Amino acid sequence: MFKKLILIIFVNFLYTELAIANLNVKARTAILQDYYSGEILYEKEADISIYPASMTKIMTSIIAFDLIKSGDLMLNEKFIISEKAWRLSTSGYSSMFIMVGDEVSVENLLRGIIVASGNDACVALAEGIAGTEEEFAILMTAKAKEIGMENTNFANSSGINNPDNYSTARDVLKMSKYLIDNHPKFYEMFAEKEFTWNRTGGDPITQGNRNPLLYKNLGADGIKTGYLAVEKYSLASSIVRNGRRLIAVGSGFNSKNARSRESAKLLTYGLTNFDLVNISKAKEPFDKVNVWLGKQDKVDVYTDRDVYKTIKKAKKKLLKVSIKYEGPIEAPIKKDEKVAILKVVYDDELVGEYDLLASKEVKKVNFVSRFLKSINYLIWGDV
Repeated sequence: MFKKLILIIFVNFLYTELAIANLNVKARTAILQDYYSGEILYEKEADISIYPASMTKIMTSIIAFDLIKSGDLMLNEKFIISEKAWRLSTSGYSSMFIMVGDEVSVENLLRGIIVASGNDACVALAEGIAGTEEEFAILMTAKAKEIGMENTNFANSSGINNPDNYSTARDVLKMSKYLIDNHPKFYEMFAEKEFTWNRTGGDPITQGNRNPLLYKNLGADGIKTGYLAVEKYSLASSIVRNGRRLIAVGSGFNSKNARSRESAKLLTYGLTNFDLVNISKAKEPFDKVNVWLGKQDKVDVYTDRDVYKTIKKAKKKLLKVSIKYEGPIEAPIKKDEKVAILKVVYDDELVGEYDLLASKEVKKVNFVSRFLKSINYLIWGDV
């Protein structure tokens, strides 16, 4: 029985290792990130240049969300639709179906962009914010550089074919993470499965979200599809399950079905082969350190941010956490003063060091108490 158990454990371990080693996403380029730890769990040619197609609309939305957040744009603000924007709705592109002269709210344009993937809505929003789409594209590129998208340039607001509108899977991942980090409430729009536009001169049009993962039982809540003949099919996607969020980006899928299937496979791989460990919660006591000549002998320490580590399920025991400090630490100690370092080691490699801060002030004891503590220490070696 004991030998059988060992064999089962070994086979499971071997199966997991082979699954990780043999994963092949059938796309020209792909990348997968664990959102909370920031760790890349899989990548395939993640830095080659791509045409982001309608994934461009993520940045178009970000520009608007940033302005709304700063108070420089309102959701109920209305923009007048130009002929340029309207023509995109009659040219065979994905459209919201707005008409020349319509006055459309920012909120409706955003849903027309995010849910219906309307190129006409992109141009209308761009012109309303920056005057021209060309000026808006300059804002988009500047924002891309600001958030670390080093290999990206935007030439338009919709992602329609233009050789100067390019990016990488890694950069699209950075853009997606920025959106989720900074605009969680607005990000909820990307999970909406349909949008109805009460168009001028016709019946209302209801369009479904083009993200195929929203209709699967994966926990998907965004974010954006793309297609160009020169690039084929692409998808930036995110799922939330069991307290985890994963973000994936793939481009160069051969078909719609392949885009859906391979993206789901990549996200599922991240869920089933890795665990997320919350090592320390921001602002919460992590441990105590010893204090010398203080009014208390110990003080709680904490990290100022959440500390996560993503580990392979077959290698959980290889994660080690320790506290480094020269102690006991002599009082006085200021509140929020750095007093120690949290070290995270995985598979015998140092993967992170984080400051540990004192949770409260520790005052120095008076002269008599210091004298007695010193004698006690000399005799007993105790603080």
